[in-house]
Amino acid sequence: MDLATLIGFLAAAGIILSAIVLGGDPLMFFNVPSLLVVGGGTIGAVLMQFSIGQFLGAMKVGMKALFNKLTSPKDLIEITIDLANTARKGGLLALEEKDTGNDFFQMGIQMMVDGHEPDVVRQTMVSDMNLTVERHDLGQKIFKSIADVAPAMGMIGTLIGLVQMLANMEDPKTIGPAMAVALLTTLYGAAIANVFASPLAEKLGLRSAEEKMIKSMIIDSISGIQEGRNPRVIEGMLMTYLPVSDRNIADDDAGAEAA
Repeated sequence: MDLATLIGFLAAAGIILSAIVLGGDPLMFFNVPSLLVVGGGTIGAVLMQFSIGQFLGAMKVGMKALFNKLTSPKDLIEITIDLANTARKGGLLALEEKDTGNDFFQMGIQMMVDGHEPDVVRQTMVSDMNLTVERHDLGQKIFKSIADVAPAMGMIGTLIGLVQMLANMEDPKTIGPAMAVALLTTLYGAAIANVFASPLAEKLGLRSAEEKMIKSMIIDSISGIQEGRNPRVIEGMLMTYLPVSDRNIADDDAGAEAA
């Protein structure tokens, strides 16, 4: 799981909950009608913009972005060099028993072993990568929509509460509690948007960019191996994906191993 997301969520939620508990009775912050207005209203409004399948798919994409661990670029380069050396010694069929730990990489290896042309392999993998990016983009749009709609639903709930309060002002003692309940919907909407939906949308965009880079590296790796390029040439090509500082570290490690 992405630790930064988990730590950030626990920190934000923990601070809010601590303020609630330290401020008095926590139950005063729980109101069923307010939850229905914000939660139900947000889901309903978002479903008007997207299909049910797209909405549920966005939830799955969001969870995968948090829980799926991507292969690091450095590990990917090491795996590729090992595969390239194996292919040069034993041919492409020697790669059939290799396990990279990456489903996308395994798909490319299997297509090579099955004898598909390099253009076919590359085109298939590029299409898969582009479709993945499109799913991530759609998921990001849905979470951003939730972040936009939830505060608006909170304001609608507050207005409903204020109307109900103003309609029953005969007893001054009820004004304070009624106002508190009305404001809860604004709190719920702001919390959903700023603690859940908006951060998750941004993280999904970041993970989408990372996954696109990793898949681009894999596509270049598969192409290099299938074309029979020298492993050092493939390594140099893949190094361009790394920051300059990481390239220097990788070169030092390679020199140490050679020595």
